[in-house]
Amino acid sequence: MNFEIKPLHPVFAAEITGINLRTPPSRELVNTIDTAMDRYAVVVLRDQRLDDDQQLAFAQAMGPLEPSPAVVDQHLHRLKYREMVDISNLDVDGSVMAADDRRRMFNFGNLLWHSDSSFKATPAKYSMLHARVVPPTGGETEFADMRAAYDELSAEQQAQIEALVCDHSLIYSRALLGFDEFTPEEKQMFAPVPQRLVRRHAGSGRRSVYLSAHIGTIHGWRRPEAMVLIRELTEHATQRRFVYRHEWRVHDLVIWDNRCTMHRARPFDDRQYKRDMRRLTLEDSAPTLQQPQ
Repeated sequence: MNFEIKPLHPVFAAEITGINLRTPPSRELVNTIDTAMDRYAVVVLRDQRLDDDQQLAFAQAMGPLEPSPAVVDQHLHRLKYREMVDISNLDVDGSVMAADDRRRMFNFGNLLWHSDSSFKATPAKYSMLHARVVPPTGGETEFADMRAAYDELSAEQQAQIEALVCDHSLIYSRALLGFDEFTPEEKQMFAPVPQRLVRRHAGSGRRSVYLSAHIGTIHGWRRPEAMVLIRELTEHATQRRFVYRHEWRVHDLVIWDNRCTMHRARPFDDRQYKRDMRRLTLEDSAPTLQQPQ
């Protein structure tokens, strides 16, 4: 392989050139990407002209996939594969969603700082998002390095949060936006799950603060006190020196490690322009409470 790694930010994120994913990756290439992910946590691969089959084949080579997306109105799925998450403003017929569409209201949660699938008992490892159509302006994605954020906490702060366990749920994150239109089945599906607030990242050995807008409680804490702490940690962890902002081009594939990053989408004019992004997500090895600390 003839590839080059170019850092994109002082503490994390890199672009790898010289890789073509139109054919299933070799074990050597998978190991190369995994090694880069352990160091940089966000990897950008430009000009990957993939269809759904090729994107799926690449993701399956990287590890076990999450079986289905956690979205409302799951019967309205326009993509070929159930495992593929539709990160777009498009209806099943390819038209722009109606302004009052419940899915559009739910999707505004992507604008909040979060970690994918932290609301699942076994959360996400890597997310792999591929750009098919991008708006002419806006719609960037920002990533924050939770390892660097943890490193810059004081020793007292690190000790305070070391053993804390939080409950995560999509219901909590959407409540921040005033969205509560969940069916009884969705409320059951999105019931809160516990996750450690401090994790040890397996690949790098570094500690990471596991934050997300999906957090709604801390075990053993009164809720207002808990949410003040989570807000202060989030403000610390999303300072500009910890954040890489990705400006999308068509055919970009961006991979990020949810175990040690947060991310958020940035707004664009979703009533005028189309944005078609397709994500596949790897499942982590076990619930965080079962992982080595």
